Amino acid sequence: MAPKCVEAGSLSMSGGSERSIRSYKDLDVWQKSMALAEDCYRATSEFPRDEIYGMTAQMRRAAVSIPANIAEGYGRDQTGPFIQFLRIANGSTRELETHVILSGRIGLLHKDSSRQAARRL
Repeated sequence: MAPKCVEAGSLSMSGGSERSIRSYKDLDVWQKSMALAEDCYRATSEFPRDEIYGMTAQMRRAAVSIPANIAEGYGRDQTGPFIQFLRIANGSTRELETHVILSGRIGLLHKDSSRQAARRL
């Protein structure tokens, strides 16, 4: 069962096309946030070993939190809780953005990678 704001069935998209939403996995925002989390894991795998419990862990935790909160909110089957979990996911996005900016400033991420990641957020 989907929250009322994302009723199961067809959903008209911005290009005029319609798609069926049967699960949180069908949501574009969940799919994009999963791709972002994967990118974060790849980028932080190149961080120095001494950052494993520092910036690496912080960035990965924030990145994973985004799709996880979208999925959890969708699973609540009510609009109010779903919106609240979307707000939490948005907060995690801003947290990750801050970590990306700082990582670029202190040289953990190359400036180009930092700018590119910040644009995706």
